[in-house]
Amino acid sequence: MKALIDLIAGSDEIARALTTADTIVAPPPINAFLIAAQARERSILVVTATGRASEDLVAELAALHENVWEFPAWETLPHERLSPRGDTVAHRISTLHKIRTAQQPFIVVTSVRALIHQIIAGLAEGGPLTLRVGDEVPLTGLVTQLSELAYVRTDLVERRGEFAVRGGIIDIFLPLAQHPIRIDFFGDEIESIHEFEISDQRRNAEVISEIEVFACRELLLSEAIKSKALTLKSQHPGASEMLDKISEGIVVEGMESLIPLLVDKQELILDLLPKNCEIVFLDLPRITSRTADLLSTNEEFFVAAWSNAAVGGSAPIALPQSVEKTYLTWSELEQKIHSLKLETLSINPFGSDLDPGTLFLECEPIEAMRGDTEKVIELFLSEAGRKNRYFSAFGNGIAERYRDLFREAEINDVQIHTAPFAHGFSLPSADLIYVTERDVTGSKSSYKDGDRLPSRRKNSIDPLELKSGDYVVHEQHGIGRYQT
Repeated sequence: MKALIDLIAGSDEIARALTTADTIVAPPPINAFLIAAQARERSILVVTATGRASEDLVAELAALHENVWEFPAWETLPHERLSPRGDTVAHRISTLHKIRTAQQPFIVVTSVRALIHQIIAGLAEGGPLTLRVGDEVPLTGLVTQLSELAYVRTDLVERRGEFAVRGGIIDIFLPLAQHPIRIDFFGDEIESIHEFEISDQRRNAEVISEIEVFACRELLLSEAIKSKALTLKSQHPGASEMLDKISEGIVVEGMESLIPLLVDKQELILDLLPKNCEIVFLDLPRITSRTADLLSTNEEFFVAAWSNAAVGGSAPIALPQSVEKTYLTWSELEQKIHSLKLETLSINPFGSDLDPGTLFLECEPIEAMRGDTEKVIELFLSEAGRKNRYFSAFGNGIAERYRDLFREAEINDVQIHTAPFAHGFSLPSADLIYVTERDVTGSKSSYKDGDRLPSRRKNSIDPLELKSGDYVVHEQHGIGRYQT
């Protein structure tokens, strides 16, 4: 795909847009290609309006650039007595660690919700716990380290974030792994590392040389945190029970809501970016609107939680106004970007030529063909004068099928490959037309990354995704309709 990126970046129109424009107006199918072209020489932080948009973009960018990482948002609200999932936390810490240690240009994709959410300063400074075959690691010491990283000790490992000890064997289910890991010790030496199946607990034959163990929680109960919780519990009666348990080293569901109270300093992902990093906003008007919605919805849920507490429910965590808040407003975010002297670029689907610094790309999306394969043949025949004609399919079998189809139609110079792109585009300045399988069939991507975890658990609900009028099932009150 490097040749395709070089082709697009080599267009005078694209080069001018990426170096001089403040805002580029272009159809969404070309977004990933523009970002990858810009990331050839510098690192990029891409901001989307939603988490789902981030997930989809990561899949596309991974086909164009070798260092593409997602920084997901918590699926919980800051004041809730609920903790973010362990896999979400490990994913976030892993990405922060990669940013800190990166030697080559990278692309990080995040949602505006994760962007405005402050994190514990120095969260990924220590890096992961690395275990290699042949290392001397006292087994009892490793058990202590896993507990300190918020892994839960059980008799039998079944869920991510759990570990078990059986003689000279430690089983651990890493939050970002497809399968749990079995570590065999010979004395204090790691003799072997294998994956194993949960169903029958039998290990796989494939040998693993090393693993990286990231924490399952962002708030780890260090001695400093426990001491501060002990000091603060008398000052905050509403959180005294939680603070009391934290002071004793007991992990409490929802203790992350006390992060602004317990840590000395918070920062944004922006603080970790290299100086030459550029921030790319995809659909800036939607992102700013989404930011306002996030702040107002968060406040509405906070008020609703107090109403629920009045009739016997758990009260939300209310921190004093003097404590640093969790979410930044849009104006505060702009000030932060300005203070860090980070360059920004907006890529929007719509725009006005009255706005200074706006450049409209001469680029068009491919018209939907609704399953009519004759139309894709007609399109490529009509574009026979184009020097660069591409077609992407989601799988090798489908790619071969279209290769045969084009051969029968005597279309022999279309470059066909497998890629996860949903839609294609026409870019005259690069003498390029790019068509995807979905442009032809209209069906959603079946392109899969075997190492990718499910982005969302089945039936999970993000309260910030609810819209007025949506039906919900409440644990206590049954079926109802959500109203703002």
